[in-house]
Amino acid sequence: MKKIIVLGLSAALLAVLASCGSNPEYSSSSSSSSAQETSQTKASDTTDTDFKVSVDDAIEAYQEAYPDSEITSIDLETSLGKYLYKIEGVDDDKEYELRVDANTKAVSKEREENLDTEDQAGVKRTEDKLDLQDLLSIKQVSDIAEEHVGDGKATDWSLDKEDGTTYWEVKVTNGNEETEVKIDAKTGEVLETDVDD
Repeated sequence: MKKIIVLGLSAALLAVLASCGSNPEYSSSSSSSSAQETSQTKASDTTDTDFKVSVDDAIEAYQEAYPDSEITSIDLETSLGKYLYKIEGVDDDKEYELRVDANTKAVSKEREENLDTEDQAGVKRTEDKLDLQDLLSIKQVSDIAEEHVGDGKATDWSLDKEDGTTYWEVKVTNGNEETEVKIDAKTGEVLETDVDD
């Protein structure tokens, strides 16, 4: 008698499980949820260098906010899970900082303050002004840096100037190892490599 009850309960349980598996509502939500998990995993595992807002778009946003100033540095880095362009610039009397969301183009003004006396009257403006003509894109410099390093993914970018050369500094991360690659912002030539493990 016990065997019959156990067999009957087993058969009933199998029937219930089989009907759940053939329920289209159940299986479609299960597969779409699994597809969402896969895409979220891929997004978090890699850094996508195809940002919706290009460097040129971010420069344009800065120039709209501060039309009579010069850009002195651009950083693209992550903050609270979002990539932001941090753009600094100067005019003859003040220095400015603006942030532009790399995916939404939302703009926030971060800082505006007077320059030190020795940097006023166009001194800092002339010394630190970046040459923004014909810049290589984030994607281009990422590819150059990743190929140069061999392994890893580009995660941070800075546009700066030294000895009259405007260059990208790209951080390539591979596990715990970080390599910073300086690349001429116009020609793509690798200028310097610094490994920090």
